[in-house]
Amino acid sequence: QDIFLRILFQQYVCLSIRHLINEVSDAEANILLEEYSQKYILADEAAAEGAARDAVRVQAKIELALKAFLQEGGFGAFTTTFEDLHGLRQLPGLAVQRLMEDGYGFGAEGDWKTAAMVRLVKVMGSGLDKGTSFMEDYTYHLAQGDEMVLGAHMLEVCPTIADSKPRIEVHPLGIGGKADPARLVFKGRPGPAMNASLIDMGDRFRLIINSVDAVEQKNDMPRLPVARVLLKPQPSLRDAAEAWILAGGAHHTVFSLDITQEHMVDWAEMCGIEYLLINNDTKMSDFKNELKWNDVIWRLR
Repeated sequence: QDIFLRILFQQYVCLSIRHLINEVSDAEANILLEEYSQKYILADEAAAEGAARDAVRVQAKIELALKAFLQEGGFGAFTTTFEDLHGLRQLPGLAVQRLMEDGYGFGAEGDWKTAAMVRLVKVMGSGLDKGTSFMEDYTYHLAQGDEMVLGAHMLEVCPTIADSKPRIEVHPLGIGGKADPARLVFKGRPGPAMNASLIDMGDRFRLIINSVDAVEQKNDMPRLPVARVLLKPQPSLRDAAEAWILAGGAHHTVFSLDITQEHMVDWAEMCGIEYLLINNDTKMSDFKNELKWNDVIWRLR
């Protein structure tokens, strides 16, 4: 499991890349805007010159600067935090989504472990086409017998999991104290999937894997203008949440429609990392016992 101990996560303040952003010309950004218009749907207000299009142009400059920074440093993953935006006009949103689409790992709020896991799972899924993304349980649908999780984040969900052509929109963000950021908005595609979280137990890492079923989103969510996916955790939301909390699962995950729990188990066993499965075979009494046994076994290794 020393694989993660060997990852060098260096911290840079945003001032470190501000000069790179300033070096990106409007002409360079406009070339990227043209790519955006071909690949995505631009909201009407962003299709013509004005405040919204300027906001999209800011994200294009951030994308180009961040990519140059990552390439120069040889980095495969990165994090951001809304508490450190010195020199940036917006929280990176569209820019982060685009970089994840290119295969970079990402974690919000300085979450380097999830950033590394997103990169890892994207590499594992190379050549597959259903998608992998940074993810968070955003809120819960608690209708009895039909409990679900709405997975999303402030801005940064990867468009590789989109069910249809994503749409670029600009909306206010009530955190970070910066200008309204542009982001890709879409519904995630349905299908069998998994959420995984890597946590630090102090003396070892633990990988927690929850098999989930992404379901079709039948309703629009105009008051939630971010990318999102609707999930049914196995074996149920109640048991999955209890098991996740008991195991110490984080609130950020790597979500994948390409990689299964079997792939993750293979990887954990190759790296000598403890793993816990939460799926349709999970029984809470057995899971609680497994936590106790694992604690003894892994301390003796």
